[in-house]
Amino acid sequence: QVQLVESGGGLVQTGGSLRLSCAASGRTFDRYAVGWFRQAPGKEREFVAAISWGGSSTAYADSVKGRFTISKDNAKNTVYLQMISLKPEDTAVYLCAAALRGGASSQRRAYDFWGQGTQVTVSS
Repeated sequence: QVQLVESGGGLVQTGGSLRLSCAASGRTFDRYAVGWFRQAPGKEREFVAAISWGGSSTAYADSVKGRFTISKDNAKNTVYLQMISLKPEDTAVYLCAAALRGGASSQRRAYDFWGQGTQVTVSS
């Protein structure tokens, strides 16, 4: 089993940047695909970005393409989500999730392990 802890959230102005981290413990990350999802108050949890377990494949929601970049550092057991040109509609709790030997899936059901989330707030 793998435990996930997100960090890096905060309050930023429109157009600003943040880098979220998803750190794993309990297992090494090199065999896990990782996805980022977000949930705003009163809304469904939605897919943001994902990276395959080998790191060769990534996927992004249309709403974040060109602004967000997901990357994986197996040596540090950490996956990052670099976010630039942030907009107020990016405000949400961001959660990472992991799937053993998974692909870069946008489906919530593909992931077995979830973190608690980190809050991102973008002010207008």
